[in-house]
Amino acid sequence: MKEIFIKNKIIIFRTVGAIMFLVGLIMLFWTDPKEIVLSENEIAAANIARMEAKVRSGSSASKQVPKPDGSTFVEELENNQKKQEEQLIILSMLFGALLLIYSFIPKAKSDSEK
Repeated sequence: MKEIFIKNKIIIFRTVGAIMFLVGLIMLFWTDPKEIVLSENEIAAANIARMEAKVRSGSSASKQVPKPDGSTFVEELENNQKKQEEQLIILSMLFGALLLIYSFIPKAKSDSEK
């Protein structure tokens, strides 16, 4: 097994590096948030629906339910998960690029290998 790895080391490094780099790029574009573009008609329809709901509810709008304390914890957790995903993407792309670069560096052959 060791001989196979030593014999095919450059091919293994290039393959693993390329795969890690591609996975990092795919994750980057997959998790990149998409901007939602609404037309003026959709915005107007949403405003009308909001006004109608406000009229129907009447005085219940003044009785707002306080936000539960657990929501701040959930928001912090989601923010931490997003940061961890970004860090994982960066590390994957960095290791992939480093493996690719390392595989293309020419190695000096010693007298015993010639």
